[in-house]
Amino acid sequence: MSDPFIAAASLEGVPSAFRAARDGIDALLRDRGLRRTTPDDTARSLLIGAWATATLEGSEVDLDELGSGGGDLTARAAVRMTTELLGLLPTWQRSPVQALARIHALAASGSLPDDELGRPVNPDGAARLTNLAGMLTGPTEAPALVVAALTHAEIASAGAFASHNGVVARAAERLVLVARGVDPASVTVPEAGHVSAAPDYFAALEAYRSTQTGVHQWLLYAAEAFTRGAEASPLANP
Repeated sequence: MSDPFIAAASLEGVPSAFRAARDGIDALLRDRGLRRTTPDDTARSLLIGAWATATLEGSEVDLDELGSGGGDLTARAAVRMTTELLGLLPTWQRSPVQALARIHALAASGSLPDDELGRPVNPDGAARLTNLAGMLTGPTEAPALVVAALTHAEIASAGAFASHNGVVARAAERLVLVARGVDPASVTVPEAGHVSAAPDYFAALEAYRSTQTGVHQWLLYAAEAFTRGAEASPLANP
């Protein structure tokens, strides 16, 4: 069986960029002592992630307001989704498409009619999600960070759902980091890595969608974003 991720993982500059990003994450977890992370660290990471993903969707909520239960519909839905996200890990490992449907239903609740929650409306996009799920449940020699980055870009670009595709994509990226052992306690904040360079984030995603070199551009961008996500961890900012 061919390895669908490995070609992208081997593009020029990608292996070294992702080794550096993984080294930074590993150093954070090792230096602070991964086993000494607490549920509060995870909860804080998820809250920052919810704020970041909502901000990328146009919300103007600030982190303190969100932590106090405030914010607009987009922000509150992001908190609701991230609160349940790690509980979806068994479903993700067994059936990624089912997990994506649940993530979408949580993220889009209140914004879409009930019959569109968790249901792809774009047949081509749905087919791309199914293909991605097959890739994710098969073997690969590609680094886990590369798999996470490509999962993110593919979900965002597929546009399978009527809305909130970016929110779903960023949540899936976090799940891959947990599922593949990069960040088992989910204390880094990949979403913050994207919001801190939002113009670059959107430009790299657009390149992924529309140019022949877009996968390469996206991956080089994503390696830097993962580094920023580690720097945004509660472990790095006690």
